[in-house]
Order: sequence, then C-alpha cells, then structure tokens
Amino acid sequence: MHKPEISITPLGQVSYRYLFDGLVAYIDPYLSNAVQEQEDERMHRLVEAPVKAGDIHDADYIFITHVHRDHCDEETILAIIKGSPQCRIVGPGPVRAKLKAMGIDEDRILPAGKEPLDLGSRLMVHPVPAAHPEIEIDENGGWASIGYVFDCGGCRFYHAGDTSLRDEIVDAVTGIGSIDKAFLPVNEKNYYKDKQGVVGNMSIREAFYMAEAINATTLVPTHWDMFEINQVFPEEIVLLYERLKPDFELNIMPCN
Repeated sequence: MHKPEISITPLGQVSYRYLFDGLVAYIDPYLSNAVQEQEDERMHRLVEAPVKAGDIHDADYIFITHVHRDHCDEETILAIIKGSPQCRIVGPGPVRAKLKAMGIDEDRILPAGKEPLDLGSRLMVHPVPAAHPEIEIDENGGWASIGYVFDCGGCRFYHAGDTSLRDEIVDAVTGIGSIDKAFLPVNEKNYYKDKQGVVGNMSIREAFYMAEAINATTLVPTHWDMFEINQVFPEEIVLLYERLKPDFELNIMPCN
C-alpha cells in the first residue's frame, strides 16, 4: 500500500504549508502586515513572516476558511498566485465573493460547499462548519466560515480555522473518520476581547476537549503567536497538557 509523503511547515497564526504526496497547499496564508496597516494599529506582528509571499512559486492550492484579513489577505494571496500560475483558491461563499472583488479570475476559484472536493488520487478535502463565533449560513445556503479535513491516503488532518466548540462541528468531523492531526485555535473568546471588538475562539481546555471528542491522535494548537491580544504562551499549553494528561499527543510547532 502506498504511504503518502506528507510534510507540514508552520507559517504563523493559523497559516501552514502542507505537502500532500507532491501536492502543495497553503491554508489561510498571512504573510504581510496588512491587518495592522489597514484595520487595527494594535495588530502588529509578533513573529516575522518566515517567507515572502512573492517568493512562493510552488502553490497548487490555497485554502481559505473565512474572510477575515488575517486568514484571507489580499496582499498575500495576490502575490502567491502571481508566482504560482498553476495555483487555485478554495473557499466558502463570502471568501469567493471577496476573491472575485480582488479581480481574481473565476477559473482559479473553487467552491468549498458542503460536499467533499476530490482533487485526484492524492487528496480528498472535506469542508466542515466553523462557529466564528456562531455557525452562519450564507445567502446560497453554504457555511460562511469553515474548517477543512484533508484526507491524503487515509491520513487525515483537520484544520479548524477560527471556531468555537459546537456539537455540529464535532459530529461533522467524526463523521469523516479518525483524525491524525487536529489544528485547533486556542485564542479564547472572553469579556476582555469582546470589549475591544476582537472575536476569540476556543480556550486551551476547550481545544483539548474537542481533540478528545474527535479522537485526534495529535493536537496542534493554532492562533496563539501572532498578535498580542490573542497571545497564548506555549508554557500555558504545556502546563495544562501535563496536568490534564489528555489522550492525544501535543505538537505545538510541527515541522515534518
């Protein structure tokens, strides 16, 4: 049986480069400083972009979870698709509308609805709902914010994007099958952030509970390193993991 070649490169925030058996996918790439420059002065980067978007020439796909700029960044996306003419972009309805408004050719945009995307023998992609902060349905009946379960030769990665914990999401993910790596946000929603207009996600404990609920082998915490108001210290995550002893492995910064 063919064992797929898979590698993961963290890019900060919830951005990753995945290599799925020769197919290169970027998810929610944020490689600029556009959030601070165009939206909120408080949102300066705490970590430098590990690569310039204009230096990326290998992208086959970009997967976008929702329209917020730190996930769907015009500057980053336009630079990647310029350098990777073969690249196509996948996203839910509101994302596709934003991409079209950016002037991107519709031929390069693929819908992420409620059905799996078969990208050939190497990769099957299952969109699942995300609650940011609640599960929303767009004007065409699709989910406005989503996560993705990537299935490469039976190895499944769940990338949640931005989400809170909901039964509907757990049911959707577990209905696909066992999860090898779950990429879950840990920048919790709380009163302090609500007062400042910042939409948080799960707490560390909630991410742990969700990882167990979906039977994940490994949890990769996300959304903890980029902006001060969302910052979570790795020591917090490790301490809670050591105290609670959950039934999964913890990998804070995967690179394999």
